[in-house]
Amino acid sequence: MTAETSQTLDRGLRVLKLLADTDHGLTVTELSQKLGVNRTVVYRLLATLEQHALVRRDLGGRARVGLGVLRLGRQVHPLVREAAMPALRSLAEDIGATAHLTLVDGAEALAVAVVEPSWTDYHVAYRAGFRHPLDRGAAGRAILAARQKAPGDPGYTLTHGELETGACGAAAPLVGVTGVEGSVDVVPERVGKRVVEAAREVAEALR
Repeated sequence: MTAETSQTLDRGLRVLKLLADTDHGLTVTELSQKLGVNRTVVYRLLATLEQHALVRRDLGGRARVGLGVLRLGRQVHPLVREAAMPALRSLAEDIGATAHLTLVDGAEALAVAVVEPSWTDYHVAYRAGFRHPLDRGAAGRAILAARQKAPGDPGYTLTHGELETGACGAAAPLVGVTGVEGSVDVVPERVGKRVVEAAREVAEALR
């Protein structure tokens, strides 16, 4: 810690990170041990975070991430979209197909940025805000595949007709971006290597 930083804020953020990394929540005692502070400090941190709906405690006293985090998370999408647009625009123009960035939203894949090519008469329509299950379509399947792969081995995923009859898709996951799980997707399956390159450009823009 430096003189310019807040120890209390730092501890509060560490609490949120610890809770985000567990599915079953943490007790005050567990948080106290992980943070290396006494239980009184943890109680105060949790009480403050609860006031802002960033933390909730169940009937058993275990603390979990609160719904207020979702409201903060929604504001991330415009920033991610802005960072991704140059790579998506380049990809769409290079191959003459709609390119889009998809992020994980619960159990679904959510398109947060879409770029259509300017020079083709026909391309598959795709809109920002479109949702589909993670296990359907190239965008979601690429994200699921990335969860099973070793770091540095993004690869790409091809699908045919899973979201729209006759439409092929090629998607590559974003790799090495802390806190962001997503993929870059285009329609023609022949461009797998190019979509991997675009996903790498988006990931670099988000780091």
